[in-house]
Amino acid sequence: MSTVLLIIIFIAFIGLGIPDSLFGAAWPAVYAEFGLPISFASFVTVTISCGTVVSSLFSSRLIRRFGTGRIAAFSTALTAAALLGFSCSGSFLPLCLCAVPLGLGAGAIDTALNNYVALHYSAAHMSFLHCFYGIGVSLSPYVLSLVITGPRGWRGGYRTAFGMQLAIALLLFASLPLWKRVSGQEEEKEEAAGKSLSLREVFCIPGVKEMCWLFVASCGIEYTCGNWGSTFLVEYKNMAADQAARMIMFYYVGMALGRFLSGVLAAKLHSWQIIRIGQGILGAAIVLLLLPLPAAAAGAGVFLIGLGNGPLFPNFNYLTPENFGAEVSQSVMGVQMALSYLGIMLVPAVFGVLGQAAGMGIFPVYLLVFWAVMMGFTWKVRHVLTESGKSKASAAEEGDEAALAENESQSALLEAAAGERSAASAEEDAAAAESGELMLSVEAGENVSEEGDVSAPGSAQENGTIALVVSDAEENGQ
Repeated sequence: MSTVLLIIIFIAFIGLGIPDSLFGAAWPAVYAEFGLPISFASFVTVTISCGTVVSSLFSSRLIRRFGTGRIAAFSTALTAAALLGFSCSGSFLPLCLCAVPLGLGAGAIDTALNNYVALHYSAAHMSFLHCFYGIGVSLSPYVLSLVITGPRGWRGGYRTAFGMQLAIALLLFASLPLWKRVSGQEEEKEEAAGKSLSLREVFCIPGVKEMCWLFVASCGIEYTCGNWGSTFLVEYKNMAADQAARMIMFYYVGMALGRFLSGVLAAKLHSWQIIRIGQGILGAAIVLLLLPLPAAAAGAGVFLIGLGNGPLFPNFNYLTPENFGAEVSQSVMGVQMALSYLGIMLVPAVFGVLGQAAGMGIFPVYLLVFWAVMMGFTWKVRHVLTESGKSKASAAEEGDEAALAENESQSALLEAAAGERSAASAEEDAAAAESGELMLSVEAGENVSEEGDVSAPGSAQENGTIALVVSDAEENGQ
């Protein structure tokens, strides 16, 4: 049953990915039709992100009240309705209005299913989960590239995406009884891990603030590339809109492939090692975009950005219970998702303003800045978690001898203190035994059975001898 449920969760993550890449791929056609400035895309993406931030912050309470299955099903239906609204929009304002339910639904799905998989499945399953997200974000630009030149244009792409999303929502509603059956034992674990914390309490946990910066940087790069990569290729590399949409499809294919490979490597490598490999590929890909190479090379660079950045987000999520404890993971996950979507909201929006002012040529430089931020906070979060004693396992995986030595010395001190307490307790027990020995010997005679057995602690032979002597004395006295 849990395997069937996992497959349904994977399909739900395809639905999460379908809307995320569609707007960025469709925007060149949208702003041309409506006669809008390029930077107006930021209004839509910011609105979507605001919705996701709000739903992520309230997700812990909502999930505890309604359950993960109901939240996932309802939120997917909400995103399907938003996609239908996009396809019917005849001006810019309806796009912004439809962005609200799209963001609310996406944030709830993301937070609920990420924490559920982090608690109940393995690191490989988490990577495969986000691989299916990559399938979703790869699928919608491909569908758009097929229909964008037809009579319906970009609206045909949104109408097709609505049909796929509606089918996934119906599947999730049909699976609600399965969630109840599978959750028999797992609900106890979820409830144990369902302690709700305030924002202040979450940020007081060592490493949370630093980890949130990793989410901001990674998601900022991901969505800046997804939202503006097509425009960069059209405006700066002089590609046709349909070719640019296909290139962005390859970006999401690279993301899906990176997450699939992360799932395979999870059997051999720790999550932090996979993160470092992905960050290295990401940095090299951004440098490739900086070089004055033909458009095909830029397409390869976009693919490699997806390949390198793809494994980062699922591994960051999977580390949440390990880094901060399962009992607070849902609250921490909600804050991490909120900060992720804050990055999704602000990082592409700021680039829209800068790109409008300075030109699309600054696109790779902008990505490089956030890659450097990510690398700096990666070192910082590892240091903070090691100092707080919460990353011993990951330090062992990475061969961090200094961290291991520090953790082992702390463990030795704790064991020594425990040994001293045990020795003191043993001395107290011995003193108590000596003081009670005489009383025990006198009472022994009263508890001797006909066979001469004694119901007293200590040496049975010694207590039995004392009891028999006392009994003989009593008989002689009579």
